[in-house]
Amino acid sequence: MTSSPPTDDALDLRPELLDDRLPIPLYHQVRLLLAERIRRGVFPPGCLLPGEHQIAELLGASRITIKRAMNELADAGLVTRHRGRGTVVAPQVELPVVTGSFSTLMDSLKTMGHETQVELLESRSVAADSDVAHALAVSPGAPVRRIIRLRRLGETPFSYLVSWLPEFVASGCDDAAFAEQSMLDLLERAGATPHEAELWISSVGADTAAASALQVAIGSPLLRVERIMRRADGEPVQYIHAHYHADRFRYHLLSRREDGNWQDGA
Repeated sequence: MTSSPPTDDALDLRPELLDDRLPIPLYHQVRLLLAERIRRGVFPPGCLLPGEHQIAELLGASRITIKRAMNELADAGLVTRHRGRGTVVAPQVELPVVTGSFSTLMDSLKTMGHETQVELLESRSVAADSDVAHALAVSPGAPVRRIIRLRRLGETPFSYLVSWLPEFVASGCDDAAFAEQSMLDLLERAGATPHEAELWISSVGADTAAASALQVAIGSPLLRVERIMRRADGEPVQYIHAHYHADRFRYHLLSRREDGNWQDGA
């Protein structure tokens, strides 16, 4: 049964949500906005989407832009289009969730490497800014390798990963390896086996690059894990910003009190 579209207030579609100065085409920005609302349940399965003219007015965009965005949603299987009836949200398949554990971090990273597929987006030498230099214990401006990769669960983008490696680590790897192997395996083969990991977890709004890669609207909430890997002698071997769909990844932490002390386990 088809339900009516939500009110304009519930849609929260405004011209300022689009920016023609960004490198992302306007039709793709519209697609991301609408897909995000489908994912959040603003447009539930079976819901009739507002007409192209209404969405164009709300966003201050052209009908051609909206029509192309709608066609992309249909190509992605998120909606079905019916002549004389309109555009209807398709039934959604529940997406798998990957779980990581603090107490078994290395095993969790290997599991994620096996469960997801990687796409190399960038590999190049850059000058370390102050944050990267501090994390990798190098001088500001020192050359480091920046690796940007996208991981997928099936056909669905799962995580957007920006890594920085010291040159002594990166020199032992080539782009083919970055495009095919897990970073943990690459570190081990480069003689930089991680011994400890320090993590910070936060919620951030998707910037232009992350939004485009993960196919969400700019500003959408993402889970960000910032991590420094160090080998046994304490030398950093990787600094990474990992961005995840908040509903497709979770960390597990279990704390228990043993012998008067708190212990973590999974």
